[in-house]
Amino acid sequence: MSGETIHERYMRLALEEAKEANRLGEIPVGAVVVRRGHILGRGHNLRQTGHSALAHAEVLALEEACRFVGDWRLDGCDLYVTLEPCAMCAGAVLNSRISRVFYGAADPKEGAVCGMLRLFDLPYGNRPDYEGGVLVRECAELLESFFAQRRKK
Repeated sequence: MSGETIHERYMRLALEEAKEANRLGEIPVGAVVVRRGHILGRGHNLRQTGHSALAHAEVLALEEACRFVGDWRLDGCDLYVTLEPCAMCAGAVLNSRISRVFYGAADPKEGAVCGMLRLFDLPYGNRPDYEGGVLVRECAELLESFFAQRRKK
């Protein structure tokens, strides 16, 4: 799309992952790990499908990126995720040494970046930069639609 920022471009890829989660009946959250313009990892929620509390989009994208680079350290990488990371995912970001996190929709109840917790503001060894609200309307609408459909059932 013309006029689209680089952050919007990568968030659109995360949104594609979220839409795949939605098709599977999963909460539609998607994530992409990028380093210097190269996609290193992608993921979407698979908690129901994989019967795993750990199968969050961010964790799966980080795992794929670590396998791709052959290291657990993801210095210099950016994470794009459609929903503000929870405490588990924010912890994974801290431990993987991701440099920057861009998220779409805020999560005031369970978010651990600017919501319920602010883990990235604590004095850990790695303190990633972060920015919320990237394509917030598209990210929020996908989640709202999913939960509206669930309530109807």
